Amino acid sequence: MKIIDAHEDIAWNVLTFGRDILNSAQETRRQEEGTRIPSYNGSCMLGLPDWLAGGVALVWGSLFVAPARRSLGSWDSEAYADAEQAHRRFSAQLDVYHRLRDQSKQIELVGSQADLEAVWEPQEGAAPRVGILPLMEGADGIRRPAEVAEWHRRGVRAVGLTWATRSRYAGGNVEPGPLTDAGRELLAAMADVGMVLDVSHLAEEAFWEAVERYQGPVAASHANPRAIVPGPRQLSDGMIAALAERDGVIGIVPFNRFLSRGWAPTDGKETVTIQHVAAAIDHVCQVVGDAAHVGLGSDFDGGFGAESAPAGIDTVADLPKIAAALGERGYADAQVAAIMGENWLRLLRAALPAD
Repeated sequence: MKIIDAHEDIAWNVLTFGRDILNSAQETRRQEEGTRIPSYNGSCMLGLPDWLAGGVALVWGSLFVAPARRSLGSWDSEAYADAEQAHRRFSAQLDVYHRLRDQSKQIELVGSQADLEAVWEPQEGAAPRVGILPLMEGADGIRRPAEVAEWHRRGVRAVGLTWATRSRYAGGNVEPGPLTDAGRELLAAMADVGMVLDVSHLAEEAFWEAVERYQGPVAASHANPRAIVPGPRQLSDGMIAALAERDGVIGIVPFNRFLSRGWAPTDGKETVTIQHVAAAIDHVCQVVGDAAHVGLGSDFDGGFGAESAPAGIDTVADLPKIAAALGERGYADAQVAAIMGENWLRLLRAALPAD
């Protein structure tokens, strides 16, 4: 069974910690023994060998940069102070994905339907490859809406207007607020080139206007149900239904704080299980009445590591265990295949340019 993971913070890890994504997660952990890195971002969960072992055909690789006022710590070298610096940081992260494609024959940048099909259904006898689709998590690196076309030309295929904080374009889940006039202009520019709008971190008032206004494809690359863990970072049942009505897909995050109300690291990894992930997926399916609008968006290595993932999930290679948990809940094979990758595949087949 092939998997699409709609959110991994790859480039940020490469530039912040010097991680080599071509190595296995275990090799990265070995290299980081005795350093402070695990205390900042947890034990590494990502690496090319792990993607291949887990049957991951495509990941949405984020461009993630925090504003300086919300820097993740003194070690956060990627934080930005203004739009110009944000533009440079995002651009450097996009360059990471292009370099990875050049460094490994097993990595491909996905920007078109042809690229997508090449990694999803490789030619007979061809070595398996992992596709990376660049996703901008927070749009402050777009200095003005007219730049959207250039970012699209360079390979970005999805944009979230903000990351948690209020951007120049919209309010976020930590700093709420509506869409701004610049945000409305940005949505129009995104629709012109066919970007996917990622609503994962939008403040609720910005979410509703954006979903109503935006005419292009919409998704939540990494967001869980608010009914399970309350809070503005999660999606209400109404928001889930609205995304399904637009044929959007919601990527469930296997992060213990998003799966079990009140979970803290002191509770231990083992107190949350893969069945909690299946329950979050099942909630979305029950709200919308089908299994066609939910998938995976792991957010792995995006501020948490293996210590904060459910028991049984140590690296991205363990994602197939979620399929088994869904089967135990009575989901048919075709439904499980849709959740593990084919729902994202459907969305991207409709959203991406032909070539």
